[in-house]
Amino acid sequence: MTHPNEDYYAWTQETIEKLRQGRLNEVNTEVLIEELEDMGRSERRGIESRLSVLLMHLLKWRYQPDRRGHSGRATIKEQRLRVTRLLKDNPSLQSQFSTINAEAYESAVLRAVAETNKPETTFPSTFEQTGWPLEQVLDRDFYPNNV
Repeated sequence: MTHPNEDYYAWTQETIEKLRQGRLNEVNTEVLIEELEDMGRSERRGIESRLSVLLMHLLKWRYQPDRRGHSGRATIKEQRLRVTRLLKDNPSLQSQFSTINAEAYESAVLRAVAETNKPETTFPSTFEQTGWPLEQVLDRDFYPNNV
């Protein structure tokens, strides 16, 4: 029997086949549970990562108006689309979205600092201080005004 640390793909295929054949006693349930937990965390991290990129670009849009362009607008649109799709595929994460957003915002500020060379104090310290409702962040027509 293959272990997921040795060959993850082979392990998944073997486990799927055992489950389909009803050979549950041959499935390492502890490892399967761990992998399922990791998969759930991965989906949550995916939304957080996409949201962080989106928020960083919205911060750059607002605090660097002279650097606005087609590339930034395209990135904002793409990240909105990806966050929306991930939430559609994982609707149960809607209930955690405000927590995910708060965590994503922390990373977004650090990324914005690195990309703009502006001090961290330039940006609101929390998402709530931006004044952007979550619905607005995901609204395809929203682009923040200058400071």
